[in-house]
Amino acid sequence: MDRVVVTGIGVVSPLGRDLSSLWRNLIQGVSGIKSIDEFKGLPVSIGGKAKGFDPTKHLSSREIRHLDRFSQMALIAGMDAIKDAGIDKGTYPDDRIGVLIGSGIGGVSTLETQIALFNSRGAKRVSPLTVPMCIINMASGEIARRIDAKGPGMGIATACASSGHSIAVALRLIQSGDADCMITGGGEACLTPFAIAAFASMRALSTRNDEPERASRPFDINRDGFILSEGGAVLVLEKESIAKARGAHIWAIVHGAGMSQDAYHMVAPDPDGVGAAIAMKSAIKDAGITPEQIDYINAHGTSTQLNDKTETLAIKKVFGEYAHRVHISSTKSMTGHLVGGAASLETAICILALDNGVIPPTINLEDPDPACDLDYTPKEAINADILYCINNSFGFGGQNVSLVIGKG
Repeated sequence: MDRVVVTGIGVVSPLGRDLSSLWRNLIQGVSGIKSIDEFKGLPVSIGGKAKGFDPTKHLSSREIRHLDRFSQMALIAGMDAIKDAGIDKGTYPDDRIGVLIGSGIGGVSTLETQIALFNSRGAKRVSPLTVPMCIINMASGEIARRIDAKGPGMGIATACASSGHSIAVALRLIQSGDADCMITGGGEACLTPFAIAAFASMRALSTRNDEPERASRPFDINRDGFILSEGGAVLVLEKESIAKARGAHIWAIVHGAGMSQDAYHMVAPDPDGVGAAIAMKSAIKDAGITPEQIDYINAHGTSTQLNDKTETLAIKKVFGEYAHRVHISSTKSMTGHLVGGAASLETAICILALDNGVIPPTINLEDPDPACDLDYTPKEAINADILYCINNSFGFGGQNVSLVIGKG
């Protein structure tokens, strides 16, 4: 079977707008979490703003008015990925290239603004652009419009696993012959006062407002919730034979994907880690390798009490004794949680780890939880030979996805 390769990457993140900035900050253990002035007075006043993101440098004023921030981020990351891959409108027949972009919530900023306008000034003041700005599939549609992509296109929403599922489904579409190239990933921009209040009411967020850089602490006994961030990443996936024939740079190979459901609870993971383990096992089987060939796991690692213990248990179920030797880290300790954009950004991070032979650290891991007793690469990055890595993403609703990525 013709393998599926990554030929382009674009990112928007709390650690930078380009791959070199993102990687430099990751390996130096820099936190992208800061205090946010407009959140003062809310239960949580910290978050991960997209560093260096300025839509005016890439979009017209009309486009900015017509697109929610999440679509702006996905579109700009997508165009960066397309440029990185060296693709233009003539590279593929229109019906052989598709776009699949995920988001957990979509245009929450637009919805928040328009509901406030409706309540204060009435129905006639609501923008006719409200619906197209809010809907999750608009990000896919906007990228497709730029490059005349008439192949498969959709938006996927599985909360924190959205962009991971987007990559997995894009992989399957290429493998099945429905497309030769897919632009895929995700973006999220729910760093708004209302979203902060909603997540805080669930007690899902850290309230370590006085020390934002130390607030995200996956696998630490003193963790108290995740940090809401914005951004995401978009990848270009292609059939390997076509990519090589056109002389494209191959960043990595997407060897496998595994998907599952907990079928357990609305927001809490199955405490036995069964669903997460199924996703990892399925991804490894799909890749045609053994668990012992995985050199690095980019953990979902949210810094919540339930997730970190459950994910640790699931890793043990899949890897057995090898679980204590495989390198693991949670880069959410530095980026925070990008919700629907998290999985695609972390896939990009996996690719950079493969490319550089470095495991990024889990910062703020100062007092490990006894229930989290694996090697999470605490505090500092380490050099390592990495041939295969696995990226885990688990969403509210119990949807799970794992991706196996290999060196290109």
